[in-house]
Formats: sequence, C-alpha cells, structure tokens
Amino acid sequence: MANPKYAEAERPIPQPTEAGQLSDGTKIMVRAPRQRACGLKDEKGKLCAGHLKRWYFFGEEIKRLYGENAEIYRCENCKSIYLPNPDETPRSGTLAY
Repeated sequence: MANPKYAEAERPIPQPTEAGQLSDGTKIMVRAPRQRACGLKDEKGKLCAGHLKRWYFFGEEIKRLYGENAEIYRCENCKSIYLPNPDETPRSGTLAY
C-alpha cells in the first residue's frame, strides 16, 4: 500500500550499479548521479546509509585496477568502494573561483 503522504515519483530514480568485487570481497559500485550516501543493504535488509568519502590512500589492488590517481570513494560504515558516475564532471581537479 502506497503512503498517501507522499506523491509517486514521475521519473525513474537512478540507482548505483555494481561493478565487481575486490579479492577480499569488498563490493565495488558506480555511484548514481549526485549520490552522497551508501545505498547497500545488509543481509537483514537494513540500509547502510553511510557517508561516501573521498579515499586517497587505497591499496595496490585498486591502483592496479583503476590507476594511481583514480577518483575513489568509500563508505564510512560498510567500507564499500564507489567509483564516480561517468555522467558527472570529475571532482579531482583544483578548485577555481
């Protein structure tokens, strides 16, 4: 039953897509546009909702897969890895005002 308090979405809501796993089982996801929080659910179905933070000091396996200067994000709770959305401009550059 739909909640009468909220209107139905008129367009599809973009979701992150799975891009693989690391050798230790860590999930690799591609972020949805403007995504700021982790959207993964645990085995009980509870949403993680951890903040996605830019990760600079990643290991050798990620460097080998995506390069040494890759734009990588990691969930602060479940430690899942997120790659940037290819439709958004990279946030790796120097700030210019």
